[in-house]
Amino acid sequence: MSNISNPKRPLRIGITCYPTVGGSGVVATELGIELARRGHEVHFISYERPFRLPEQSENIYFHKVTINSYGLFKYPDYTLPLSVEMAKVSCKHNLDILHVHYAVPHATAAILAHCMLPEDKQPKVVTTLHGTDTTLLGADPGYGPAILHALKQSDVVTAVSEFLKAETDRVIGFKGDIKVIYNFSDLPAPTRPKSDVRNELGVKDNEVMIIHASNLRPVKRFDLLLKAVAGIKKRDAFKLVVIAGGEFAPYQREVQELGLQDKIAVRENVLQIENYLQAADLALYTSDSESFCLGILEAMLFNCPSVSTNVGGIPEVVQNNKTGLLVPPGDAQALTNALEALIDDGQKRKELGDAAAIDAKARFSSDVLIPQYEDLYYCLIADSAQSSCSMSGKSF
Repeated sequence: MSNISNPKRPLRIGITCYPTVGGSGVVATELGIELARRGHEVHFISYERPFRLPEQSENIYFHKVTINSYGLFKYPDYTLPLSVEMAKVSCKHNLDILHVHYAVPHATAAILAHCMLPEDKQPKVVTTLHGTDTTLLGADPGYGPAILHALKQSDVVTAVSEFLKAETDRVIGFKGDIKVIYNFSDLPAPTRPKSDVRNELGVKDNEVMIIHASNLRPVKRFDLLLKAVAGIKKRDAFKLVVIAGGEFAPYQREVQELGLQDKIAVRENVLQIENYLQAADLALYTSDSESFCLGILEAMLFNCPSVSTNVGGIPEVVQNNKTGLLVPPGDAQALTNALEALIDDGQKRKELGDAAAIDAKARFSSDVLIPQYEDLYYCLIADSAQSSCSMSGKSF
């Protein structure tokens, strides 16, 4: 793709994502915020306001999708109301781009909205894949064909890692071009002193604070994480802090059985995660599959190295033994050994953490990655005779 200079004119961009806690929604929201700061007009279209989207922000607008329940339907439908709202917003605000994050049901809704509109009102459709929309749902015969169709009809398909790009081909057989644009993060400065946060969490001065932040879905293997932490021999050397985007209650019994009740502090639905990350010494991720793992990146920004499973796109984020430690998936003892090694070696933790922060800012900052999205958008709306874009099932 040719390098197109920053704005010939501000763009009008619609963004749809899941508004709840999760990496895809966080990245989509931060993308919209950064685009608005650069002068573009951004319209979020979803059933709720994304949890990290400010109530008031210049150049940002929120359009709520109304979901009605009808006796005719056993389950409320979201795809059709979403597509109608997308079409309405596109028509009223002359959107240039509809950028949907997560294939199901957002890409399908965007393609339907596109078809509803007259040709001169049709925005270009960008679909960004984040993970389980293809690696899990793509393998389901009830979803896979619809996902494949939506990707083929999108003007551009992007993925957040080379791993996910390859998986999309392997799992659902999408043969079109996929542009890899990594996730990014530029968290704000903490608003609370580090000492206050550690005191609130009950982390003692001589304890290493291990942090885990996720929605606790089964793929995150929180059960494995607890088992690995329970294996640490020096019980007075650490405190585990869980920033839970999902319900923690199902794990309470396991915590009790492992004798970890005094070694864990849980905070649910945290908005200012930077306050907790700055206080952490280690991040811990034990997933069976990850397309990228935004939690690791956010920890890296605060000089916090990670111990994580060597799966999916994580090796594209973490350089083993340079910015963190990677261990085989599903191996609780290997995780415990890696944790103990870094708990015992403060100098090694510092070296890894300092390198992680440098690497995160060099490869995964908004200054590096937002221009890639802008170039993609401008390439899409350029006159097809002068454009060299060919990045999906369509060529133009």
